[in-house]
Amino acid sequence: MATLWHKGHPVNEIVQRFTVGRDHLLDRRLVRCDCAGSLAHAKMLAAIGVLSGAELEQLAAGLARIVQIDLEDGFPISEQDEDCHTAIENWLTERYPQAGMKIHTGRSRNDQVLTALRLYTRAKIAQVSLRACEAAGALVDLASKHTQTAMPGRTHLQTAMLSSVALWAAAFAEALVDDLQLLLNAYDLADQCPLGAAASYGVPLPLDREYTAELLGFSRVQNNVLYVNNSRGKIEAVALDAAEAAVSTVAKLACDLMLFSLPEFGYFELPAEMCTGSSIMPQKKNPDVLELTRARAGILAGLSAQLKNVIRNLPSGYNRDFQETKQPLLQGLDVAEGCLEIMALTVGSVQVNREALLAACTPELFAADEAFALVQTGMPFREAYRTVASRLDAVAGVDPVAALALRTSAGSPGNLGLSQVAARIDAVRSELGERTRRAEAAVERLFGRPVALL
Repeated sequence: MATLWHKGHPVNEIVQRFTVGRDHLLDRRLVRCDCAGSLAHAKMLAAIGVLSGAELEQLAAGLARIVQIDLEDGFPISEQDEDCHTAIENWLTERYPQAGMKIHTGRSRNDQVLTALRLYTRAKIAQVSLRACEAAGALVDLASKHTQTAMPGRTHLQTAMLSSVALWAAAFAEALVDDLQLLLNAYDLADQCPLGAAASYGVPLPLDREYTAELLGFSRVQNNVLYVNNSRGKIEAVALDAAEAAVSTVAKLACDLMLFSLPEFGYFELPAEMCTGSSIMPQKKNPDVLELTRARAGILAGLSAQLKNVIRNLPSGYNRDFQETKQPLLQGLDVAEGCLEIMALTVGSVQVNREALLAACTPELFAADEAFALVQTGMPFREAYRTVASRLDAVAGVDPVAALALRTSAGSPGNLGLSQVAARIDAVRSELGERTRRAEAAVERLFGRPVALL
């Protein structure tokens, strides 16, 4: 079978191998997304009179069969096919020659690829976001259990002022909630339909782009047909940057957990089922999941930079460079989902050593508290600071729980506002649920049955 651009002459085998790259492997993830886009396009072509009712029925049956093959055994894509788009069209044309040769009418492989990628990216961002919600929720749960568990606060890694396990955990929860806003923004950008833009300049046919957007459950059409292709890589980069923000948050959390679970600290302990061992040292209990989270955060940052470097300074319209944005997008979103999933599991199982934390709240931790006590007697703060600094050896420890209760300003250990954080997480979950249900319902109506795109 021929490629979509075949003109009747052979291509050098080395050129074929170089230009195909890994697309025939990567595209195995996009088969169902491409089938959805192709079915929507076919229904639109029938609506404007390009396809007959019988031809639409054939194509719909064929695309449904490809989806079933993909769900059961994986739809085969060879290097000669180049990608899933060619493999699918060739499969249809072999079985329904007339209809198969018509299905590409009015579209380019450019908007076809983009449509499949948008469907995939939209669904994947929703999954990554739900993992972030799970991790944030686990952190809020941990904080709720330890509002009165004192913990040394540190600056420059040295003990600084009194903190709490709740303050520490809630800080990461709030960071993830902010990251979720970035992910929702990325979802918004991916939730616009590029189908019908063709090769960047539209076609002289009355394509109903609003109809195909509706069929695929997109919130809107991506309007300007030139911008459609110019946006390839740009929207993928936004998705990776948002995912990187969330993974950077949990990478910092992983660093803290590794540090504070060291025997020299002993604040936290990871259960045995979350750790691996050494091939030579029987006693080892290694926090490999945390180390790999830290490492993969760097990998994700690299993938994001790689993608942006591919599209940097390209001229308008389609350029083959765009092909190289696919792998970093797919790999990067996988990395993000995995890191957030493992962190939710880790936080939900971490054990808190209250005794070690209390013992770590040594008198010098309360030096600033003593200065503020002098301030309350009327002494200027700078004088109080110097007074305490001159007699640090005499600083007395106080009851940490009572000291935590004195910190009542918004966001402080005695007034964390955890219910507000939990409400923000619930709001994001609800928004994601609504968007996901809308998208899944559209695909179900399209195929006449539920079809998971991922």
